Amino acid sequence: MTAHEIHALSGAYAVDALDEVERARFEAHLAECADCRAEVTSLQAATTLLSGLSETAPPPELRSRVLADIKTVRPLPPTVARITERRPRRWTNLLAAAAVIGAVGGGTAIWQDTHQGTSTRAPSAIDRVLEAADVQKVSQPLPHGASATVFRSKSQSAAVLVTHDLPGLPAGHVYELWFRDQHGTMVPAGLMAGGGNRTVLFEGNANNARGVGVTVEPAGGSKQPTTIPVALLNFEQTT
Repeated sequence: MTAHEIHALSGAYAVDALDEVERARFEAHLAECADCRAEVTSLQAATTLLSGLSETAPPPELRSRVLADIKTVRPLPPTVARITERRPRRWTNLLAAAAVIGAVGGGTAIWQDTHQGTSTRAPSAIDRVLEAADVQKVSQPLPHGASATVFRSKSQSAAVLVTHDLPGLPAGHVYELWFRDQHGTMVPAGLMAGGGNRTVLFEGNANNARGVGVTVEPAGGSKQPTTIPVALLNFEQTT
């Protein structure tokens, strides 16, 4: 996926219309791109505002129509003016909000004048795992609607953890990531402060791991797990 294409996912991300791989890739990009964070925030605010415009229940087919419309109206990549000309102002509509308005048959269009700079950022280590031809994926539902998904690529010798709605932790604690080897030994593979929706690269070579785990540990981590894992995923059960 090119830099232009990942910028264009902001509208679909704001209305939760990305698949797991797209979401993980965009959230990794979002952590590094202030322009996209600002646009997502404004899109989410607009869709929240629009949700209050009608008190009637939406038709059953609304979701499928909205998702279909979003695919056809994703924002264009940023444009760059010639040096001898003044950079033109580009009106970027809140596409996800517009799709919702069109689906319910009316409403007030909300527009935002924004500018996104072009990016030549090389694919990150997370991007390379998610885009690898040999990527494996294993998921595990967690209590209270949370989930954990791990992507592992042997060609990249790396793995990525994607969490959704992971509970926050009390002060002085972190989530610790682990590789499980063929003997069942848990090998430290990095720390993750806080819960929520996260995309994190495991530390170390993932090729020999039979699975991974996530535990809650004291700040700074532990050499061996000290608590029952909140997630245990087995690469032999990849989907």
